[in-house]
Amino acid sequence: MAGQRVLLLAGFLLSEFLLSEAAKILTVSSLEKTENTYQVISWLAPEDHEKEIKKHFDLYIKEALQGREAFDTFVKLMEQLGIKCSYLLRRSDIMDSLKNENFDLVFVEASDFCSFLVAEKLGKPFVSILPTQFGIVDLGLPNPLSYVPVFHSLLTDRMDFWDRVKNFLMFFDFFMRQWRIQSTYDNAIKEHFPEGSRPVLSHLLKKAELWFVNSDFALEFARPLLPNTVYVGGLMVRPVEPVPQVSKTLALNKDFMQSSSVQSWWLPCQWELVVNAFAQLSQGVIWMCKASKWPKDVKLAANVKIVDWLPQNDLLAHPCIRLFVTHGGMNSIMEAIQHGVPMVGIPVLGDHPENMVRVESKKIGVSIQLKQIKAETLALKMKEVMEDERYGALRTCHHLDKRRYEIRWVLCGTVLQ
Repeated sequence: MAGQRVLLLAGFLLSEFLLSEAAKILTVSSLEKTENTYQVISWLAPEDHEKEIKKHFDLYIKEALQGREAFDTFVKLMEQLGIKCSYLLRRSDIMDSLKNENFDLVFVEASDFCSFLVAEKLGKPFVSILPTQFGIVDLGLPNPLSYVPVFHSLLTDRMDFWDRVKNFLMFFDFFMRQWRIQSTYDNAIKEHFPEGSRPVLSHLLKKAELWFVNSDFALEFARPLLPNTVYVGGLMVRPVEPVPQVSKTLALNKDFMQSSSVQSWWLPCQWELVVNAFAQLSQGVIWMCKASKWPKDVKLAANVKIVDWLPQNDLLAHPCIRLFVTHGGMNSIMEAIQHGVPMVGIPVLGDHPENMVRVESKKIGVSIQLKQIKAETLALKMKEVMEDERYGALRTCHHLDKRRYEIRWVLCGTVLQ
């Protein structure tokens, strides 16, 4: 591709994606502006609608933390995002600008259905990144139910008869839920696409030239893949650099553990339980949490050090880190696997529980439900993982060169067409 200037349109969650070729990357984002080496088009829906989205999001988080079935609330949140998508497609200044750029390729993020509609509106081929493990959406892959667990089933690939019956029933439940979620964009499709050429969202998902899946063979269960499906787990992992803020602290302690969870969502009683569990450990604890978010009525344990933020990848690479307490997000899990750090997961919502099922199955950590958490139980789980030799290190392969090759292949194909 030497000598060619490749034009790319990147979805708003893909700003960290790297290409070595000379490329113009345009990101359409509703997030705050940051320092970038590429052009960013920032936009916001009307203020009252942004408040409505936040209200539904906060309610969804609250119900999930209380252990209640939050799917209906999630659908209402998706309805608000569908309305927000209409606002974007209605912005003729943005859409005309994108059309005039004449992009060769569009990068979309699978949990942002609006990006698929933008790509379809532009009439350009697109590559999609799935930020989670398989199952959150239907990519058109074969799904043998005898050993491929359905999303939210909390099953592994080792199923007995009754597990397979459960998986079979969950299969129908999954597609009913997918239909309800995707139908929240029906009004946006009807408004912005003429009758007779209106796309079906489930069909658009299968139209991607490539699917980059944010997982790895080290974590995933065996399953059939298609040639356009590529594992890119560890995509966000960067070369390790020293962490001077805590190097002295770590050097004074033989063993340390790191906690980086979604504690800003926790209830006050949950904060106190976790702090009491940490207090029962002989190891020191580095807990990434903004001091302003810390509940005033919860006393910090003597062995816990609070920091506003640290580069998680660099900290996990430190030889003194014995354990990682995580909410079970895929990027955090990939970084822990990369550096061979066992985990204790406290999953909250979304793909977190399914991710931790895989972590437990691969013997690289254990999981405990937030609604069932007790200080003594959590302390025992952490000690179990640190002391049990079964929780050895796993390493992921470095996929960067392969990712670049796959992108070149798609771009070359579009140029030749």
